[in-house]
Amino acid sequence: MGQTEIAYQNKDITSKFLAENFKGKTFKVYGLKLPKVKRVLPTNIPAVKANELRMDNLFELADGSMALVDYESDYDNKDKIKYLNYVTGIANRYLQENKECPAIHMIVIYTGDIDRKKVSARYDIGAVKMKLEAAFLSELDSKKIFDRLKKKVEKNRLLNDEELMQFIILPLSYRTKEEKQRKVRETVELATKIQDKKQQIFTLAGILVFTDKVIDRETAGRIRRVIEMTQVAQIFEEEKQHALTQVAQIFEEEKRKALTQAAQSYEEEKRKALTQAAQSYEEEKRQALTQAKNTFEEENRRVVIRMIKKDYPTEEIVSLMPNYSQNDVERLRKELSADNF
Repeated sequence: MGQTEIAYQNKDITSKFLAENFKGKTFKVYGLKLPKVKRVLPTNIPAVKANELRMDNLFELADGSMALVDYESDYDNKDKIKYLNYVTGIANRYLQENKECPAIHMIVIYTGDIDRKKVSARYDIGAVKMKLEAAFLSELDSKKIFDRLKKKVEKNRLLNDEELMQFIILPLSYRTKEEKQRKVRETVELATKIQDKKQQIFTLAGILVFTDKVIDRETAGRIRRVIEMTQVAQIFEEEKQHALTQVAQIFEEEKRKALTQAAQSYEEEKRKALTQAAQSYEEEKRQALTQAKNTFEEENRRVVIRMIKKDYPTEEIVSLMPNYSQNDVERLRKELSADNF
């Protein structure tokens, strides 16, 4: 497998990670004043691929424009024809889709091998004019950046977006291929120590893609294994969270059922208790009323008897005791007379 094939494979492996995490990043650390990245776009433009060319990175920016990014370790004016093919390939795609092509930024990031004074950012052949937006990694203070990143990683501190962008491009700021490869290994080693998994994977994926023209197979393989292991860990974590969610839902359902059952039992017991209390109250009230009535009637009878014994006329007794009729008084007189005999 050639280095170019390895480079394309690296992009395919890590495109998902970059696509998910590149949003909001900028090229400010490379000295380029561009809007923030909105999303990563596929680089396999049909018209470009037909010419056996493949751009390094393609981004949609926040203002709707596109940033076409290529990395070069040497300068050749002929490369500008390649960039024109990139641009026309993108324009043709929009034409085929009946869409208006947005503004395109042709960005070339030169590695540490190239000095600014060696490069012309313009291409003019009369009918066609093109201006490159060039960034020169040779102007970065590589040692200072690496030492700062190392210090933050060793202290388990989160990296900001600018530091993440420096991290993934840092190996390319060195001049020779040997230096680049050595720094790739050192940077990967440092990246594996990043505690935040999201930042760790973004950094490793970025290094794999951005340095794919110089990275050795062993280091590329190590990055892929770390990414795969992280994927497995994420799947395990997602499954664990799913299982915990299911357990929590089952617990909540059981709790709800238990509370409902307890509430129903309570209501039933309360209903029974209230019914029993009402029945007891009604029975006691009935007995009390019966007893009061009996006591009242007995007392009235004793009064009438005393009045009879004192020879009260029947008419007078009836007028004083409304509950007694003349027949009741006469009947009681006869009973008392019979008892005397």
